[in-house]
Amino acid sequence: MITIIIKSFNRPYYLDRCLQSIYTCVKGNFEIKILDDGTPKKYLDLIQLKYPNVNIITSNQYLDKIQAIENNINNGNKIDGFTIPTDLWYNEVKSSSDYVLVTEDDVWFTKFINIDEVVREMKSFSIPLLKLGWLGNYSDDKNLIIDKLSDHLNRTQPQKLFTSNKFVMDLFMYNKYKFFTVLYKLGLVDNKTKRKYWSLNSILMGLYQKEYWLAIWADAKGKVDEKQQLRNAATWYNDNKKAVFARTNQEVLKTTFKSSATGSYHEFEKNIFDVNRMNFILNEAWLNNKFDAMQNYPKDFSDDYIKSFLDKENHPDAQYDEWFKWAEKFRQQYRNLGAEVDN
Repeated sequence: MITIIIKSFNRPYYLDRCLQSIYTCVKGNFEIKILDDGTPKKYLDLIQLKYPNVNIITSNQYLDKIQAIENNINNGNKIDGFTIPTDLWYNEVKSSSDYVLVTEDDVWFTKFINIDEVVREMKSFSIPLLKLGWLGNYSDDKNLIIDKLSDHLNRTQPQKLFTSNKFVMDLFMYNKYKFFTVLYKLGLVDNKTKRKYWSLNSILMGLYQKEYWLAIWADAKGKVDEKQQLRNAATWYNDNKKAVFARTNQEVLKTTFKSSATGSYHEFEKNIFDVNRMNFILNEAWLNNKFDAMQNYPKDFSDDYIKSFLDKENHPDAQYDEWFKWAEKFRQQYRNLGAEVDN
C-alpha cells in the first residue's frame, strides 16, 4: 500500500480534478489522504460523496480558517495564508506507508503510471526522492548527472554539490556569520548556487521514501521555510551519499498558474484582483454542478472557461481583465526560473 497525500485549502474545483486524475491515471495499490486546512464543510462533504474511499483529515486550525474565509467573503478581511499545518502534514506522513506521494490540490496526473512498479524500482535503486513533475524546467540539468536507470526512470544525480553537517549547512543556507558571503567573495559560490539544492527536494510533485521526507520537514514549525528544507536535505545527503535521486522519464504531473489558495504568496503591486473572490465564485459553481473539474484536461482550465464564470458574476474584485493581469505576473515569476507555464 502506497499513501498519496493531498494538501488542500479551499479549492474543491481543483481538488476534484486532482482526485479524478488519480483514479484515471494511477494503477496500483494506494490509499489517499486529504489533509485539509480550511475548505468549507459543504465542499468537503461533496468531495467525500464523490470519492467515498478517500480519508479527509482536517487541521487543528480548520474552524478558524473556515471563519477567516467567511470573513473574507463577507467583509473583505485578508486570509492569513502563511500559517500552515506542518504538524498535521508531518504526523500523517509519519503514520503512512514507507513511500509517500506528497502533493497538493492544484496538481493533477496527466499520464498513466503504475505506482507499485515505480516504488519497486525506487527500492531497487535506493531512491529517496523520485520527481514525477518538474514544470518543464530543464535549465538546471547542467548541474546533474543524467542517465537511464530503467524504461521508466532517469537518474538525476547532483554533481559538485557542497554538503556537510547540519551546523555547517545552517551557516551556508542562512549566511550566518557571513559564511556564504565569504564563500561568494572567494568565488566559490554565486547567486545561483543555492538553487542547485532543489535537485534534492520537491514541493509539489515528489514521491518520497518516507524517512527522507520526514528528515526534510523535521523542524518545520507552522511555516514553509525553503532554506530550512534545503539545509535538511543537504545534511541528509551528506550522511547518505549512496542515495540515488531520479525522475520519471516523462512528466506525469502538472499544476496551475491560474489560481492560488489565498494570494498570500502572490500579491502584486497595482493589481486589484482578489483570488479569494475568484475561488469563491468557482467553488460555488462547482458545488452547484455548473463547473466541470476536467474541462480542457489534461491541460489547465482554459482562460475562456474561467472568463465565463467571472463575467457572469461580474464582481468588482474578480474582473476577468484583472485576473488575466494577475495570472500573467504569476506565470512570469516561474518563467524567470525556467519553467514551462503556458501549456
